[in-house]
Amino acid sequence: MNTNARNLGWLGTGRMGAAMAGRLIDAGEDVCVWNRTASKTAPLVARGARAVERITDLGGCDIVFVMVSTPGDLEEVICGQHGLLGGDRRPATIVDCSTVSAAASAAVRAAAEAAGTAFLAAPVSGNPHVVAEGGACIVASGPAEVFAEVRPVLEEIAKIAVHAGEGEQARLVKLCTNLYLGMMVQALVEVTSLAEKGGTDRAAFLEFLNGTVLGSDWVRKRTSDLVRRDWTPTFTTELLRKDFDLGLDVARSLEVPMPVGATVYQLIQSAVGTGLRDEDFLSLYE
Repeated sequence: MNTNARNLGWLGTGRMGAAMAGRLIDAGEDVCVWNRTASKTAPLVARGARAVERITDLGGCDIVFVMVSTPGDLEEVICGQHGLLGGDRRPATIVDCSTVSAAASAAVRAAAEAAGTAFLAAPVSGNPHVVAEGGACIVASGPAEVFAEVRPVLEEIAKIAVHAGEGEQARLVKLCTNLYLGMMVQALVEVTSLAEKGGTDRAAFLEFLNGTVLGSDWVRKRTSDLVRRDWTPTFTTELLRKDFDLGLDVARSLEVPMPVGATVYQLIQSAVGTGLRDEDFLSLYE
């Protein structure tokens, strides 16, 4: 149970944001929440959060966490006319947990610092179920002293919080993680399909795989979904495509060849184009 007197804000209560904010509420933190669709804050209010009507109402918070989908959303909710920096009061620190480009992050960081607000990039690895269970991982970058101040709160959300550097390094670390995740899932569904076409039951193959050194906690947790072909979204193919767009763009700028990633990107694009846009990315199996 938290005993520190601090006021936290949470901006963006979609699947991931709600799970992360819920961890803070359960830890005893004083949390104010805002979401573009106000009704999505109701479950958190029922757990003890306080909903606010405007983003600028979060300006009096010590720390405001942000979890949005795109770089444009991030710039709007922080730098826009009615954003976090647009009110009479501004938060002491903004912690952005979104997965966005380093360029967008740097622009928002500069605007925040010019307004006298500290900024920490802190993207998270883990789907909403993993977050709720306390198994998420956070990688952060920004001034070391800001990370040190925020770290106790980050560790109420995630099992580990790692400082990756003073600039935008956390953005690339998260993109690298999601690139690997997409490549791993494509490999998983390919070999599963091959075993099936050869006459092996899908469940039997995955049970065997999970017992080998190649098994992992993630694959074991998602096995039942793959067996049942349940594509209820935890992370959609559209969001995975967005992260591949960002990650492969960085790879081009750094002259790093990504032959596997580039091939998987085309398969993700195919999944989106054939109607699986809003399904879980395990639907690459289809």
